[in-house]
Amino acid sequence: QVQLAESGGGLVQAGGSLRLSCAASRSIFNFNAMGWYRQAPGKQRELVAVFTSTGNTNYADSVKGRFTISRDNAKNTVYLQMSSLDPGDTAVYYCYARILLTTYWGQGTQVTVSS
Repeated sequence: QVQLAESGGGLVQAGGSLRLSCAASRSIFNFNAMGWYRQAPGKQRELVAVFTSTGNTNYADSVKGRFTISRDNAKNTVYLQMSSLDPGDTAVYYCYARILLTTYWGQGTQVTVSS
């Protein structure tokens, strides 16, 4: 079992930046995938950025060049640096991890971007 705890959400003006953190309850070194999804009101949950099992990163087209995912294995933590935020980025952001076929989710953190 893995617990994921997000932090760093909040209210920011358009053009601003935020950094989200996701701390796992155990080592993330062998996770098959770990990253971030988001869900806006009335929309489906969508991938934002993720580390794959090969260590590569995948980003949604809408955030490429603005968001950066990073990790600190020593702290069992994955980060999402978000820049040039737009009201369209407003959503609940969820941390995600996969170990083999089992998926884990954090409780989510709200990001609100005002125009």
